[in-house]
Amino acid sequence: MYTIDILLSKVHGITVTEANLNYQGSLTLDAAIMAAAKMVEYQKVLVVNNNNGERLETYLINGAKGSGVCCLNGAAAYKGTKGDTLIIMTFGYLDEHVASAYKPVRVFIDEKNKIKNIETN
Repeated sequence: MYTIDILLSKVHGITVTEANLNYQGSLTLDAAIMAAAKMVEYQKVLVVNNNNGERLETYLINGAKGSGVCCLNGAAAYKGTKGDTLIIMTFGYLDEHVASAYKPVRVFIDEKNKIKNIETN
């Protein structure tokens, strides 16, 4: 038996609202979107910028619930600018038998950074 590092959840198509170089680092994300994607504060994430192809690993910080905030902080701010769209993903290790049947939570975001659709199957 072995474990597989598998996609647990993703937020697809969220727009960067701010890039703040003068911060310790992380990604501030609307707490409602985090909850919908089953993401938690300080969780490690992989972020893909759809506008420039950049990828980065960082961690999440709760933003105001319902605000639509998506702020690249610290060094992450060099990887994108306001208006870029991102995919934010979490991964975890699952037993091979669990992983074969697991379906990640996929949260799709509209142009106003509101939840458009949630898929779990």
